Amino acid sequence: MRVYVPATVAMLQKLVAERELTPVSRTAFAVTPALREAYHSGDDDELSEVAMAEAARASLRLLAAEASEAPEVPETAEAGGTGAGGAPRFRRAVIAADVPEAKHRPDLDDAVVRLADVVTLSQVASVHVDLAEAEADVEKAVAVIDAADLGDEDAEFVLGDAEDHELAWYATQELPFLLELL
Repeated sequence: MRVYVPATVAMLQKLVAERELTPVSRTAFAVTPALREAYHSGDDDELSEVAMAEAARASLRLLAAEASEAPEVPETAEAGGTGAGGAPRFRRAVIAADVPEAKHRPDLDDAVVRLADVVTLSQVASVHVDLAEAEADVEKAVAVIDAADLGDEDAEFVLGDAEDHELAWYATQELPFLLELL
Protein backbone atom coordinates (compact mmCIF):
# COMPACT_ATOMS: atom_id res chain seq x y z
CA MET A 1 0.00 0.00 0.00
CA ARG A 2 1.34 3.45 -0.91
CA VAL A 3 1.33 5.77 2.09
CA TYR A 4 2.32 9.39 2.54
CA VAL A 5 4.21 10.05 5.76
CA PRO A 6 4.37 13.62 7.06
CA ALA A 7 7.94 14.56 7.94
CA THR A 8 10.44 17.34 8.47
CA VAL A 9 13.93 17.74 7.06
CA ALA A 10 15.32 16.61 10.43
CA MET A 11 13.25 13.42 10.13
CA LEU A 12 14.63 12.86 6.61
CA GLN A 13 18.14 13.19 8.02
CA LYS A 14 17.28 10.53 10.59
CA LEU A 15 15.84 8.27 7.87
CA VAL A 16 19.08 8.46 5.88
CA ALA A 17 21.33 8.02 8.93
CA GLU A 18 19.41 5.12 10.50
CA ARG A 19 17.88 3.68 7.29
CA GLU A 20 14.48 3.63 9.02
CA LEU A 21 12.03 6.03 10.59
CA THR A 22 9.20 5.67 13.04
CA PRO A 23 6.59 8.25 11.97
CA VAL A 24 4.99 10.26 14.76
CA SER A 25 2.29 8.01 16.26
CA ARG A 26 2.92 5.77 13.21
CA THR A 27 0.49 8.02 11.38
CA ALA A 28 0.43 8.33 7.60
CA PHE A 29 -2.08 9.12 4.88
CA ALA A 30 -3.28 6.94 2.01
CA VAL A 31 -6.03 6.38 -0.52
CA THR A 32 -8.50 4.59 1.72
CA PRO A 33 -12.04 3.36 1.03
CA ALA A 34 -13.38 6.31 3.05
CA LEU A 35 -11.36 8.77 0.96
CA ARG A 36 -12.69 7.17 -2.25
CA GLU A 37 -16.22 7.49 -0.90
CA ALA A 38 -15.70 11.14 0.10
CA TYR A 39 -14.69 12.00 -3.47
CA HIS A 40 -17.40 10.81 -5.84
CA SER A 41 -15.12 11.33 -8.78
CA GLY A 42 -11.39 11.19 -9.23
CA ASP A 43 -8.93 8.54 -10.23
CA ASP A 44 -6.18 7.02 -8.10
CA ASP A 45 -3.69 9.73 -9.07
CA GLU A 46 -6.06 12.51 -8.00
CA LEU A 47 -6.89 10.76 -4.73
CA SER A 48 -3.16 10.21 -4.09
CA GLU A 49 -2.69 13.98 -4.45
CA VAL A 50 -5.38 14.51 -1.81
CA ALA A 51 -3.67 12.08 0.58
CA MET A 52 -0.31 13.75 -0.06
CA ALA A 53 -1.80 17.19 0.57
CA GLU A 54 -3.13 15.93 3.91
CA ALA A 55 0.35 14.65 4.76
CA ALA A 56 1.86 18.01 3.78
CA ARG A 57 -0.56 19.79 6.12
CA ALA A 58 0.38 17.34 8.88
CA SER A 59 4.01 18.23 8.16
CA LEU A 60 3.12 21.81 9.11
CA ARG A 61 1.99 20.51 12.50
CA LEU A 62 5.31 18.68 12.93
CA LEU A 63 7.17 21.87 12.04
CA ALA A 64 5.09 23.77 14.60
CA ALA A 65 6.04 21.23 17.25
CA GLU A 66 9.73 21.54 16.31
CA ALA A 67 9.49 25.34 16.39
CA SER A 68 7.94 25.31 19.85
CA GLU A 69 10.83 23.18 21.12
CA ALA A 70 13.55 25.21 19.38
CA PRO A 71 15.38 28.01 21.17
CA GLU A 72 14.28 31.52 20.27
CA VAL A 73 16.01 33.00 17.24
CA PRO A 74 17.47 36.46 17.90
CA GLU A 75 15.77 39.28 15.99
CA THR A 76 19.02 39.97 14.16
CA ALA A 77 19.10 36.42 12.76
CA GLU A 78 17.97 35.75 9.23
CA ALA A 79 14.35 34.65 8.86
CA GLY A 80 13.80 30.94 8.48
CA GLY A 81 16.95 29.78 10.20
CA THR A 82 17.83 26.20 10.84
CA GLY A 83 16.48 23.54 13.14
CA ALA A 84 17.80 20.24 14.42
CA GLY A 85 21.05 19.14 12.81
CA GLY A 86 21.28 22.38 10.80
CA ALA A 87 18.19 21.42 8.77
CA PRO A 88 16.11 24.24 7.28
CA ARG A 89 13.47 24.99 9.87
CA PHE A 90 10.52 25.75 7.62
CA ARG A 91 10.20 23.23 4.80
CA ARG A 92 7.42 20.67 4.63
CA ALA A 93 8.40 17.13 3.73
CA VAL A 94 6.38 14.05 2.76
CA ILE A 95 7.74 10.54 2.36
CA ALA A 96 5.93 8.34 -0.17
CA ALA A 97 6.49 4.71 0.82
CA ASP A 98 5.14 1.30 -0.09
CA VAL A 99 4.35 -0.61 3.08
CA PRO A 100 2.86 -4.08 3.47
CA GLU A 101 0.27 -3.09 6.03
CA ALA A 102 -1.58 -0.04 7.31
CA LYS A 103 -4.80 0.18 9.27
CA HIS A 104 -7.38 2.77 8.26
CA ARG A 105 -8.28 5.26 11.03
CA PRO A 106 -11.68 6.69 10.00
CA ASP A 107 -12.06 8.09 13.51
CA LEU A 108 -9.32 10.60 12.66
CA ASP A 109 -10.02 11.42 9.00
CA ASP A 110 -10.79 9.84 5.64
CA ALA A 111 -7.16 9.41 4.55
CA VAL A 112 -5.49 8.62 7.89
CA VAL A 113 -3.83 5.25 8.42
CA ARG A 114 -1.73 3.79 11.22
CA LEU A 115 1.38 1.97 10.10
CA ALA A 116 2.09 -1.47 11.49
CA ASP A 117 5.84 -0.92 11.61
CA VAL A 118 8.66 1.54 10.95
CA VAL A 119 9.29 2.84 7.46
CA THR A 120 12.58 1.60 6.07
CA LEU A 121 14.62 3.42 3.47
CA SER A 122 14.10 0.48 1.08
CA GLN A 123 10.31 1.06 1.24
CA VAL A 124 10.60 4.71 0.25
CA ALA A 125 9.41 5.37 -3.29
CA SER A 126 10.07 9.12 -3.31
CA VAL A 127 10.43 12.14 -1.09
CA HIS A 128 8.69 15.49 -1.54
CA VAL A 129 10.14 18.67 -0.02
CA ASP A 130 9.43 22.40 -0.24
CA LEU A 131 11.83 24.52 -2.24
CA ALA A 132 13.57 27.50 -0.62
CA GLU A 133 11.03 30.00 -1.97
CA ALA A 134 8.29 28.37 0.11
CA GLU A 135 10.05 28.90 3.44
CA ALA A 136 8.58 32.33 4.28
CA ASP A 137 5.00 31.18 3.58
CA VAL A 138 5.55 27.91 5.44
CA GLU A 139 6.95 29.80 8.44
CA LYS A 140 3.82 31.98 8.54
CA ALA A 141 1.60 28.89 8.22
CA VAL A 142 3.41 27.14 11.06
CA ALA A 143 2.61 30.10 13.30
CA VAL A 144 -1.15 29.87 12.61
CA ILE A 145 -1.79 26.13 12.08
CA ASP A 146 -3.59 25.76 15.41
CA ALA A 147 -5.80 28.76 14.74
CA ALA A 148 -6.67 27.36 11.31
CA ASP A 149 -7.59 24.02 12.89
CA LEU A 150 -9.95 25.93 15.18
CA GLY A 151 -11.71 27.61 12.26
CA ASP A 152 -9.94 30.99 11.98
CA GLU A 153 -10.58 32.05 8.37
CA ASP A 154 -7.60 34.42 8.21
CA ALA A 155 -5.33 31.60 9.37
CA GLU A 156 -6.80 29.36 6.65
CA PHE A 157 -5.78 31.95 4.04
CA VAL A 158 -2.23 31.92 5.43
CA LEU A 159 -2.21 28.10 5.19
CA GLY A 160 -3.46 28.40 1.63
CA ASP A 161 -0.45 30.55 0.72
CA ALA A 162 1.89 27.81 1.98
CA GLU A 163 -0.13 25.05 0.35
CA ASP A 164 0.03 26.87 -3.00
CA HIS A 165 3.70 25.85 -3.13
CA GLU A 166 4.12 22.45 -4.76
CA LEU A 167 6.47 20.05 -3.06
CA ALA A 168 9.45 19.11 -5.21
CA TRP A 169 9.84 15.40 -6.05
CA TYR A 170 13.06 13.55 -5.28
CA ALA A 171 13.97 9.93 -5.98
CA THR A 172 15.11 7.92 -2.97
CA GLN A 173 18.70 7.76 -4.20
CA GLU A 174 18.75 11.59 -4.41
CA LEU A 175 17.86 12.02 -0.74
CA PRO A 176 21.42 12.02 0.72
CA PHE A 177 22.50 14.62 -1.88
CA LEU A 178 19.42 16.75 -1.25
CA LEU A 179 20.10 16.79 2.48
CA GLU A 180 23.72 17.69 1.88
CA LEU A 181 22.69 20.66 -0.27
CA LEU A 182 20.16 21.98 2.24
